[in-house]
Amino acid sequence: MRVHIVWDWNGTLFDDIEAVVAASNAALAELDLRPLTVQQYREQYRVPVVDFYRELLGRAPDPEEWLRMDASFHRHYESLRDGCALTAGVEPLLSDWTGQGSSQSLLSMYGHEDLVPLVRRFGLERHFVRVDGRVSTSGVSGKAEHLVRHLAALGPEVAPARTVLIGDVVDDALAAAHVGAHAVLYTGGSHARSALERVGVPVADTLSQAIAYAQELVKS
Repeated sequence: MRVHIVWDWNGTLFDDIEAVVAASNAALAELDLRPLTVQQYREQYRVPVVDFYRELLGRAPDPEEWLRMDASFHRHYESLRDGCALTAGVEPLLSDWTGQGSSQSLLSMYGHEDLVPLVRRFGLERHFVRVDGRVSTSGVSGKAEHLVRHLAALGPEVAPARTVLIGDVVDDALAAAHVGAHAVLYTGGSHARSALERVGVPVADTLSQAIAYAQELVKS
């Protein structure tokens, strides 16, 4: 049984960190909070997102505040998203992986109805045996239960012990551990390297390095 990779989207295959930070700053402005730099964002970001806002506010946002912030984030992100590109080298990496006879899928906390057409627009859907985005309320849960459902949908031919989740935040590693899979974390997204290194899984500065680590984690 070959290695299966579950890819994250935002901040991993899709290089959108600048748009994410700008949209987050628009959300923070709803409560008159000062904007963050990309580095500050990476050092303070939390999953679920509501915990990120709780830390910045010093309290939990009330329901009305949360709705305003969440709506503002998504409104600004959608206006910036089309100016973002894939992470360098994504297309040949995905092609090479499938060319080796290995499988890969995509699991994102980005809304499913927005994710699928975006993946198709970049011509990447053909590389994945399955593409799943978030179908629940945004910002209030981590990836673990989504990964449980994702792997169940892939069927018994994808064994968690031979699966590697490649993502850009600590929550990706926690989700992988929850299902008995491996994880590699990539430094190009929402968490600072220092935060990623504390988890105890391989940390990669490039996606090609991430794939090399994934192969080492699940040796034949």
